[in-house]
This record gives sequence, structure tokens and C-alpha cells, in this order.
Amino acid sequence: MAERWLPFSIIFLGVLSLYCAASADNSGIKKMKMQFATGPLLKFQIWVFEEYMQALYQRYPDIRIEGENYLPLPLYRHVASFLSMFKLALIGLIIIGKDPFALCGMQAPGIWVWGQENKIYACMMVFFFSNMIENQCMSTGAFEITLNDVPVWSKLESGHLPSMQQLVQILENEMKMNVPMDTLPHHRS
Repeated sequence: MAERWLPFSIIFLGVLSLYCAASADNSGIKKMKMQFATGPLLKFQIWVFEEYMQALYQRYPDIRIEGENYLPLPLYRHVASFLSMFKLALIGLIIIGKDPFALCGMQAPGIWVWGQENKIYACMMVFFFSNMIENQCMSTGAFEITLNDVPVWSKLESGHLPSMQQLVQILENEMKMNVPMDTLPHHRS
């Protein structure tokens, strides 16, 4: 009977030990997360993130720094996704030369007639105009910084990126506030 439960108990102990290891208290390790905007400024913000990360690793080697995209509201993501699919369908209709207005019993507008006569220009205009709107929908302009899931800087609220001095000062203040009481030096009078 014990032989039958042995594999299950080993699996149970393995899963339990993995759970305990994953949920262990990492109070000594601070976690900083920097969320940056997608869209036209993405390369610049990634560059800023990498510069901050290198400087902060040198000054605070015990902080684990993560970077990720700051996603826009779901409505804007859905609009951008719809525009992406609509753009491809419209370009396909222009290339094929099928008149969707005739299916509805309507006369084709002048812009559609022009698009059929100038297919390359029409496809380029649809592509670039749609991409412009998609980028506007997906761009947030954010550069949000959290330390242990507590917001410490928001570009959306302040309107600008923090300087390295501001970021170091914020981290110094956070470190001083989160020092446990038993590690503070005792002063005798």
C-alpha cells in the first residue's frame, strides 16, 4: 500500500518545494520596473531605459531592474487592430479592382475611381495614413517607474523624464524609508 503512494508523495513534495521557493521572501532584493511607451518614441525610450539601467546597476547592484511596454487603453488597442485589418482588406480590394460599392448598389465615389486608376499611389496612401493613425492609438508617451510595485515616477503626471539625479534622489529616499528598524544604528546620549 505504501509503495502505491510513494510516487504521489514524491510529486507532492516536489511541487510543494517549488511553490515554497517561488513564494520565498525576497526582502533583501529590491525590484524596479520601468514601463515605457510604444510607438514613435520607442527607440529613444529604450535607449533612455538602457542608460538608466547601466547607471543604476553600478550604483545599486542589489536592485533588479526590469523594462516592459506600457500598453495603451484596450479601446485604443482594439481600434489599432481593426485599422490594421481594414487597411489590408482595403489594399486587397484596390489591387484586385473589385468595386465594393457596386455590391451595395451605390455609385463609386471619385476617390475610389482615382484609386483604381492609380493603384500604387492609392495603396501607399492607405498604408501610410492607416499606420499614422495606428501609431497614434498605440502611443501613450509613458515612462513609468515603480520600486517594489510602488510608483515612484510618472511621465504621464510630470510631463517629462526624470534626470539621473532625480532618479537617484528618489531611490535614496525610498531606501531610507524602507530600512528595517533593527538595522538602524543606536545612538546613546
